[in-house]
Amino acid sequence: MSLEIVETFGYLTSDHSEAAEAQRRSEICPFLRKTCWKRFRSGGVISGTCTVKPSQSGEVIVCPDRLYAEDFRVLRDVAEDAFGPGLRLIGPADVAATQGEQHRVVVFGKRWGKELRVPKSDADGKGFSADWILVRITDAGKIEEFVPVEVQSMDTTGSYQGEWFKLFGKHLDEKRKPTNSNINWENVNKRIIPQLLVKGNVFGNEPLCRKGLYFICPEPVYQRLNMRLGAKLSRRPKQPTALTFRWYKLAERATAGSIRQLEFVDQFTTTIENLKEAFNSTLNLPAMGAMATKIQKALDDSLNKVKR
Repeated sequence: MSLEIVETFGYLTSDHSEAAEAQRRSEICPFLRKTCWKRFRSGGVISGTCTVKPSQSGEVIVCPDRLYAEDFRVLRDVAEDAFGPGLRLIGPADVAATQGEQHRVVVFGKRWGKELRVPKSDADGKGFSADWILVRITDAGKIEEFVPVEVQSMDTTGSYQGEWFKLFGKHLDEKRKPTNSNINWENVNKRIIPQLLVKGNVFGNEPLCRKGLYFICPEPVYQRLNMRLGAKLSRRPKQPTALTFRWYKLAERATAGSIRQLEFVDQFTTTIENLKEAFNSTLNLPAMGAMATKIQKALDDSLNKVKR
């Protein structure tokens, strides 16, 4: 099984316009305006891969920076949902220069100059952080309230290096042996849900985090997360322990030489406690004895092969 590469450096791989080809030659991410960081481990070639398509499902965004299209529009969307319309997003370095202005939201994150962490109580480790912290401040520069934001695309397993080299007509050294690639959906179980539970509780302990934690992701990630839960999530109002999912998809088409727009699909607000209950629920378990039946079938198949 392998992945079809749908987008590189922001453009559809089927787009051979001068704009698309120039972007690929530059190796610059069009969303961050910096050299793309996605390199193949073997050989160090910059792939620029934004989006892929598994053989049996729809497209999946595999680079979080693809979600920062339109000059970080997703962050402006969160700021408006959490604090209201008419707000201006600024970086930490802009606070002094805009002193006295109203309707400012300061964005803290590694791509805006500064990342903030909540220290652990035992003083060990690096502490807790979110990808982004959006802070509404007064005209005097004092904090009014804030929201943490997590942004999640999806990782892959194996390597799509073979597909990439074939797609762009490049020679792949015979010493490199790419393995079959797929979407690493197991990350939903191992990393995404546990991180949301921990960080949701950390920020739920902050009085000025009045709207809770936001989680931005592509539509397939939200769908897979819901499939993993043992029970259906319940809708809840915004509150310090709230968890708001916002999911996006890419427009189906784009004219040659242009980048497909990122489209907001929907949002859903629940609570961290409700996520924990749904994750631990036994309502959606397989039938009793299902694993034993599968084991016995595997044993029977092995015995039958020997008899033949």
